[in-house]
Amino acid sequence: MTDLNLNNLESIPGDIIFSVVLVEPQIPPNTGNIARMTAALNVPLYLVGALGFDLSDKHARRAGLDYWKYADVRLQPDIEAFFSGIPAEKLHFFSKFAERNYTEAAYSRGDFLVFGSEISGLPKWIFDKHPDRFVSLPIFQKKVRSLNLSSAAAAGAYEALRQINAS
Repeated sequence: MTDLNLNNLESIPGDIIFSVVLVEPQIPPNTGNIARMTAALNVPLYLVGALGFDLSDKHARRAGLDYWKYADVRLQPDIEAFFSGIPAEKLHFFSKFAERNYTEAAYSRGDFLVFGSEISGLPKWIFDKHPDRFVSLPIFQKKVRSLNLSSAAAAGAYEALRQINAS
């Protein structure tokens, strides 16, 4: 895919509002939708760990439409190495198992909004290491197990944007 802007992990400059992180995403259209959103917000999208698809997948490309060229997509194959370089207070992990509502978190410039795989969520070791950094989006109907990854990422990103712009 020639129009995809792939960069290496680098220090986050002050002009980056926040970053969206997908850990081992499995469903191409979700990643494409999230790439489109991050392009619209002009924030980096980190794809961390093993992907469940190839980025040239037609479903990922279709979901991202012609906006892939504007997305700042950064591939990071090593999950542990990625998170070891980020201060804990900059991390916001989204999980259906968290007790704290995502609107109760205090988001600030340079934060990382982290979402797990559609299949398995985030690795347990992350929760064990950062239990106080987890937030969830409300689901009032108990028969609904989870939200779509791209919907959750959009809700988290726009709440972070709202808070950062308000400060």
